[in-house]
Amino acid sequence: MAYTPHKPPNPETSEELRARIPGWGADLDPANRPAVPKEVYEPHPYGAVWEIPESQPEKWPRERSIEHASVTPVFGTSCPPRGASGLIRKLAYRRYSEGRAAHWLLLIAADRVDTVGSTARSFVSKHPDNPLIETGILAEVSHHGLRSRRHQKRADLIHQSLDPLIVAGPWVVAGLLGYRTVRRLGRSLRKVSRSRGAGRSPRAW
Repeated sequence: MAYTPHKPPNPETSEELRARIPGWGADLDPANRPAVPKEVYEPHPYGAVWEIPESQPEKWPRERSIEHASVTPVFGTSCPPRGASGLIRKLAYRRYSEGRAAHWLLLIAADRVDTVGSTARSFVSKHPDNPLIETGILAEVSHHGLRSRRHQKRADLIHQSLDPLIVAGPWVVAGLLGYRTVRRLGRSLRKVSRSRGAGRSPRAW
């Protein structure tokens, strides 16, 4: 049971674990610990010395790891899950343990979806995103970006060849998709206008 002073029962006894796992519990005996008797360890009988305090109101079902029976008494509410990214985050917490790679890969994917969504929303606001300034591309020219990389033993030089693809790639793809969409829409409108013009009967003078 999480967040309580009561220790949950072990699924297996020490003898069963020692018989099943070679070397299990090798440091249980203080005589096998090099720090003894230097270390001073006076644990409380239960470990924690407090009961669960009153929990803050949970205005909506909060995401929590499946390892825990409930959320902590105090939790953050500043960034509630929303939209497609929120659904992905809820799936990660509801289905996969924190020990699974799928849990963290889904959370990373949710972050990417949230980034794309926030960028798209910025274009309909008063302050749209500016990729030339916010991605630091102009600083490569104004602050000697190339010279700072030459003959240097920087750890980030390994992945910097991928930075243009990671930073500029989404903008280029979005621009191409937008251009193709507008172009197809223009062709469709022209075809509709031509078909309407061809279907009109000539006026009798």
